[in-house]
Amino acid sequence: MKKFTALTALTLAVLSGLAHADRLDDIKKSGVLRVASFDSNPPFGFVDANSKQIEGLDVDYAKAIADKLGVKLQLQPTNPANRVPLLVANKVDLVLANFTITPERAEQVNFSIPYFASGQQFIVKKGTLTSPEELNKWRVGVDKGTVNEGVLREKFPGAKVVAYDDTPFAFTALRNGNVQAITQDGPKLIGLLANVPDKDKYEVPPFTISNDLIGVGIPKGEARLTEVVNQTLTDLEAQGKAQGIYDAWFGPTTKTPLTRLYKIGDKS
Repeated sequence: MKKFTALTALTLAVLSGLAHADRLDDIKKSGVLRVASFDSNPPFGFVDANSKQIEGLDVDYAKAIADKLGVKLQLQPTNPANRVPLLVANKVDLVLANFTITPERAEQVNFSIPYFASGQQFIVKKGTLTSPEELNKWRVGVDKGTVNEGVLREKFPGAKVVAYDDTPFAFTALRNGNVQAITQDGPKLIGLLANVPDKDKYEVPPFTISNDLIGVGIPKGEARLTEVVNQTLTDLEAQGKAQGIYDAWFGPTTKTPLTRLYKIGDKS
């Protein structure tokens, strides 16, 4: 009886494995790569005023991965808090949305090798912040459910933290005086200010409170898909295309000029 039970269990396990095609097979069969990206956070992901399509640095990387797979790209707008849930619920195949790699998130999703690096900074009204320590007495807006929120609470335990669904909502609160500062990754804040009419009233103070690596979010356990994504990123760097993507959004002639300090494959 024990032998029969063990054999039956083994057979069921094998059949179960055969019945489940992995995500890479599913993508190729459907001919579509579903990617979650921001639609209101330039220059990573935003709706272009002319094309009415979602564009940005993350979108360019998503297009490159779809091209590598030979499939169409389907973008799913997301906010920061929905990135992990969309992957876990099988609503998307990948997340490319300024997604910081952390041990906590890696318990729920796979991550690619990093393709971008940044540090957490702040936007304040010009001349209002004279030292970082003042933030301990301020109301500070932050994106809900992000690494930034956790770092803010850790570094400035005295701050009154106000969480918002996305950075543009937090910035509106800063404009209206509901908070005295907002925090996010520096490049994202620079991109936001570059696209608002009253940008001269605000500044990004020259200090960071974290160093973050950004990767592609991939469903947990999908080793083959992770390998393809990593190889695509590596190839883009080797071919000079990753630099081209960066220059398109952060190059010296853009609205958000920022020196590239991290290349794909650099040691973290």
